[in-house]
Amino acid sequence: MKTLVVTGASRGVGFEICNQAAAKGHTVIALSRNISPLMGIPNVRPFSVDLSSELEVVDFVKQVSHSFKSVDALINNAGSMIKKPFLEITSSEFEAVFKVNVFAVASLTRLMLPMMNHKGHVLNITSMGGVQGSVKFPGLSAYSSSKGALIILTELLAEEFKESGPSFNALALGAVQTEMLEEAFPGYQAPVTAVQMADYIIDFAFNGHQFYNGKVLPLSSSTP
Repeated sequence: MKTLVVTGASRGVGFEICNQAAAKGHTVIALSRNISPLMGIPNVRPFSVDLSSELEVVDFVKQVSHSFKSVDALINNAGSMIKKPFLEITSSEFEAVFKVNVFAVASLTRLMLPMMNHKGHVLNITSMGGVQGSVKFPGLSAYSSSKGALIILTELLAEEFKESGPSFNALALGAVQTEMLEEAFPGYQAPVTAVQMADYIIDFAFNGHQFYNGKVLPLSSSTP
């Protein structure tokens, strides 16, 4: 059995990752601002953390380092989305999206690295919206550009730690039926459920780095 850290754990794909991994007997360290949906799930250790606050991230790592010696996988799944026309979005709103989608990933990963199994895997969940050449949607300038930055960060960290480990990869998700998707595109029905996507992500987090490092894999049935 392995130990994994999952951010954005209270709903959508993140919640299903926690639920399914825990049901398989793995130990799940689950981060979310709202941890009430995670309470009482066997093998899940929930921590209330606001990822946009580096002080809270630092405090979390201090807490968890006392209880766990090693982490096998870190799944940076948390995401923030604001859907607004570019001329209407404020600088503070743009920055808030980047704080969660890029800066928090960098901070948490840097602080967790001393605990990471050197043969482990840091898996960043990005979006097809951040992939060059993919279909883009109006109103998602902050979200898609932040997810593009996360892709580049993944590639850079894989290069920097290729000799010592752990491995770094990113999965670029297409449309998945989650609360975030419903909020951004009301009424749209995605071809993939959160349960299906979580099952794939868990398997990739524990096994994908045997075959990939520094790669961005698009998970979308559409072209481009």
